[in-house]
Amino acid sequence: QVMWNTAVHAEFVHDHADYGFETPGVKFNWRTIKEKRDAYVQRLNDIYENNVKKAHIDIIRGYGKFTADPEPTIEVDGKKYTAPHILIATGGRPAVPSDSEIPGASLGMTSDGFFDLEELPRRSVIVGAGYIAVEIAGILSTLGSKSSLLIRHDKVV
Repeated sequence: QVMWNTAVHAEFVHDHADYGFETPGVKFNWRTIKEKRDAYVQRLNDIYENNVKKAHIDIIRGYGKFTADPEPTIEVDGKKYTAPHILIATGGRPAVPSDSEIPGASLGMTSDGFFDLEELPRRSVIVGAGYIAVEIAGILSTLGSKSSLLIRHDKVV
């Protein structure tokens, strides 16, 4: 959301002259928005975690599996937990192909890497047609990266 809003502001700046505003020399600083975005995300994470603690909900981090016990039980890193309600937030990680599957795949990054970028890339190629790929391509392009979006076709249309 923060990066989307940043791109919206860039569009507004681009259109200022059409509305009579003179804004010469407006510059964008990627590092500034990265620092502010990262701090914002950290604040949100802290708020969510504090709200969970206030609700007396235990957060157990690790790899878990259900057991064959008669009551709902999950085992996480060798310790069993039983409760009437168990929520499993699996999270997810992108699958990155090997260089033998797709030559040069190791040169790329996942969408998670977008948030680690220390500076706006001069050029970017985004592979995929999902909403995250399209949003990242739009954000990077609007902020000044010459961007290309690659979409796979399995059939000839």
